[in-house]
Amino acid sequence: MNRPIVRLFGVVVVMFAALIAFTSRWTVFEASALRENRENARPLLEQERIPRGAILAADGTVIARSVRGAEGTYERLYPTGSLFAHPVGYYYLTPGSSGLERSRNAQLAGLTVSGLQSILNQLQGVKPSGDTVVTTLQPAAQRLAEHALAGHRGAIVALDPRTGAVTVMASAPSFDPRAFSSQKGIEELDRRGEGALVNRATQDGYTPGSTFKVLTATAAIDTGAFTPESTLSGRNGIPVSGVPLDNDQHESFGQITLTKALALSVNTVWAQVAERLGKRTLARYMDRFGFDREPQLDYPSREMSISAEYSHGAPIPPTSEEVDVGRMGIGQDKLEVTALQMAQVASAVADRGTLMVPHLTQRVVNSEGATVQRIRPRVQSHVMKRSTAEAVTRMMEAVVNEGTGTPAQIPGVQVAGKTGTAETQLGNAPNNAWFIAFAPASHPRVAVAVTLQDVPGYGATYAAPVARELIERLLK
Repeated sequence: MNRPIVRLFGVVVVMFAALIAFTSRWTVFEASALRENRENARPLLEQERIPRGAILAADGTVIARSVRGAEGTYERLYPTGSLFAHPVGYYYLTPGSSGLERSRNAQLAGLTVSGLQSILNQLQGVKPSGDTVVTTLQPAAQRLAEHALAGHRGAIVALDPRTGAVTVMASAPSFDPRAFSSQKGIEELDRRGEGALVNRATQDGYTPGSTFKVLTATAAIDTGAFTPESTLSGRNGIPVSGVPLDNDQHESFGQITLTKALALSVNTVWAQVAERLGKRTLARYMDRFGFDREPQLDYPSREMSISAEYSHGAPIPPTSEEVDVGRMGIGQDKLEVTALQMAQVASAVADRGTLMVPHLTQRVVNSEGATVQRIRPRVQSHVMKRSTAEAVTRMMEAVVNEGTGTPAQIPGVQVAGKTGTAETQLGNAPNNAWFIAFAPASHPRVAVAVTLQDVPGYGATYAAPVARELIERLLK
């Protein structure tokens, strides 16, 4: 064989290898990334001819389902309208997908079948179909949360602290996913802007105010630096980072225990605690609670925000020089947190110091009715000692029994909670009202976080009654 033929053969071999490599890249190694690319409409077009699996609430209520149209394609329907719009999301050729429709797309679209099994199914004439996703969401409680948020901007999240199951996730303003089925509906959503499509339970964090004092209390007691009966001055105007700090309504206190200081939400006490603990200690406990990184929820990454200190629109470490640790310790400074994150704070205390991974999916069922995946409870982190959780629980009980959280009291049920009021402007301007809680305090089954944006009052007045109603409903 002469040299030119050998060279030509070599060129052909190289080109053939390159062809295999690039074909394998898109069909095997990067197939998933290509399929999930928002600019690639082909998977959506292909999936229009596959009966997409339904999405159900925990009680079997149909949240989303597909029906076959005249041309053999399937259309997505949302029987509950706006009720589960944010956690479940939407699925349409335009604008694409969001929420569980996106994060559980592989199961819903029947894409979890292995390559070999897919070939065998085609040879046997078995038509592909999607699996049904059963969620952990509770319709009655979700409906109550949606009603409570009517007319407000804000979010509500409820968890089962024992398992991490998300039982309620509501955000306002909301939207009706059915609007995407018509050009008129899409134009109406465009006129309203993107605000309605933002899930405020997982995105666009708010200053947590005094609810963050639960984290500061946890760090104080778990490290052994303080006890619930440790006393500090609650005098108004104590300098923090060189600047006088005010208590609510400029009220002054003498020597006061940490339990009493949490019950009455005394800023100057908790700022002093935070300064003594220092940035590194608070940073360590923030990390254990899940701050400073993306939540582990089964939800699209692009629809979740990191709860952290922020500077110029980006999260910064709590150990940064820009951080005022005293004001961070009382939930102010540059903190931006989500309702999901604060529900996890309450949940970790409720579960005796263990934080469970949050999840919206209960199980996945195939077209034959067999459960192909069951979401088991998983531990995210061990935040604190059990004795610490019990001490902080008693302190949070005092908030509800005799402190700022009395509007959350439920006859016959001991609630443990914490109010929060983050001032968005100086003077008598609207605030961001918060309340986090769990119940029953001795054997918690519900942990909640409520945040209402721009209300003319305090967390005790606006958020605590909402949490009380939600806890009552979920305990039933």
